[in-house]
Amino acid sequence: MVNKLAFLAVMCALLGAFILVAPAAAADPIPLIIDTDMALDDWMATLYVLNNPDFSVKAITVTGTGFATCDAGVQAALGLLALAEYGDVPVSCWRNTPLVGENPVPTEWLTNMERVEALGLPEGGEPADEDAVSLFTSTLEASSGKITVLALGPLTNVGAALEANPDLVDKIEMMYVMGGAVDVPGSPVSEENTTAEWNIYCDPHAARLVFESGAPITLIPLDATNEAPVSKDFVERLASAQQTPEAQFVHGLLTFITDAPESVDYYFWDPLAAAVMADPSLVTLQTRDVTVIDTPGAENGRTKPVGNGSEIQVATAPDIETFEQRLIDTWNS
Repeated sequence: MVNKLAFLAVMCALLGAFILVAPAAAADPIPLIIDTDMALDDWMATLYVLNNPDFSVKAITVTGTGFATCDAGVQAALGLLALAEYGDVPVSCWRNTPLVGENPVPTEWLTNMERVEALGLPEGGEPADEDAVSLFTSTLEASSGKITVLALGPLTNVGAALEANPDLVDKIEMMYVMGGAVDVPGSPVSEENTTAEWNIYCDPHAARLVFESGAPITLIPLDATNEAPVSKDFVERLASAQQTPEAQFVHGLLTFITDAPESVDYYFWDPLAAAVMADPSLVTLQTRDVTVIDTPGAENGRTKPVGNGSEIQVATAPDIETFEQRLIDTWNS
């Protein structure tokens, strides 16, 4: 009995010491702004974030300069919030044209209102009263601490906000940008231009403003996403694992993509950016000096490595097996 009491005393002392030094079971979620053009891969990335308790989405700013029009993008974002039963998050767009020039996405690729309605999202709430640039700005200014930014489309909103108020960079913890092609070929965006990637090409001037703003940037370019294709095997694994409305909806999107009559190579562009934001160890990060070419010509929109460019972190070599399992687990959480 004495030995048992002594053992219990020792265990209680050790447990007490552990309680004093152990971290809290769950830290406060990271405040986040999602800036997006609401293409189908943006939908998947957004649901990944909405299902991740490590993040608290404070605003969704939609850009109409990429793969969706403003009205369709806002409706899609509101519908995703409703699908995830996430609660009230302000959503708005600003404009359908870039800050400078005109590099439009082909009309047949655009997510329009008809496509949003056809894909069956639930009806969401109402858009915010302020436009996306004002919403981005006010969300940062109202925060008591720094906010993470996940940028999944052309950087029109972010570039305009940072140009108008350069001090906003002090409120950004890190900006995770899906875009660009640093050491690999571009999308290509045209027969002439084989160096640019669409998110940067749609508004190169805005991207250059962001890169040169001094904001901390982690770039998830084609260098990384080229290694993350959507495969039939993944779609089948998700089909057998789907347990939530979010997972079922994503499975429907991927089935729509992979069963398309035309041959299309599709990649987890934006979902990889969201997953890297949640866990940067999924990729290799290299510090690089990169500039954005924003002049007309064969390199317009190129994210070019140069000796005097902006210093950013560039993601390469994703751990695909872990990444794919994270997608399935998080969409099902």
